[in-house]
Amino acid sequence: MAMGNQYKSIMLTGWLLAISALLGTALMVLVNWHSEPYIKYNERQVLLRSLNTVIPVGSYNNDILNDSTQVFSRELLGSSEPSIIYRARKSGKPVAAALSVTAPNGYGGPIILLIGIDYSGKITGVRVVKHRETPGLGDSIEIQRSNWIEIFTGKTRYNPGESGWRVKRDGGEFDQFTGATITPRAIVAAVHKALIYYEQNRELLFKE
Repeated sequence: MAMGNQYKSIMLTGWLLAISALLGTALMVLVNWHSEPYIKYNERQVLLRSLNTVIPVGSYNNDILNDSTQVFSRELLGSSEPSIIYRARKSGKPVAAALSVTAPNGYGGPIILLIGIDYSGKITGVRVVKHRETPGLGDSIEIQRSNWIEIFTGKTRYNPGESGWRVKRDGGEFDQFTGATITPRAIVAAVHKALIYYEQNRELLFKE
């Protein structure tokens, strides 16, 4: 009799554990289902804030998040994967574009940039989205640590000239960091190539 009761107790415990596991799984699915729209909304808001740091908010009135296209140019945009370009328009007319660009040869690896360029080809802003540069040296590319990244605002493909699109150590016009030349050199080159890509493809980018 004791063995029978023990067996029933084990079976009951097993069933309770199984039911608890099922209920826990169902609860997690339900929570994820309800929270997913909020997560996506927050992600979109973060992206929009990033875009508004490189393209002035009042300069466009379209839904910039839904006005995008994917392009591929490993040579000029730095990635073997498609790059996303967000297009800003005002009353249907092209205003600017925000290009997702990769500087592949950073000191710590690829550096992901967001580059705003107005329709005429002038840079409206550059921000570093992701990097693995050395803390205290290469991370001065972050706007939170220094204003170095703002030196690109207002520049064009031809301002400075071709030879000027280098760091000063290489004979160009852009400052490098003390003890860290590779990082700024990579970004200067990536921004210059992005300007070339934009000039060559501007009409096509806004054709849709």
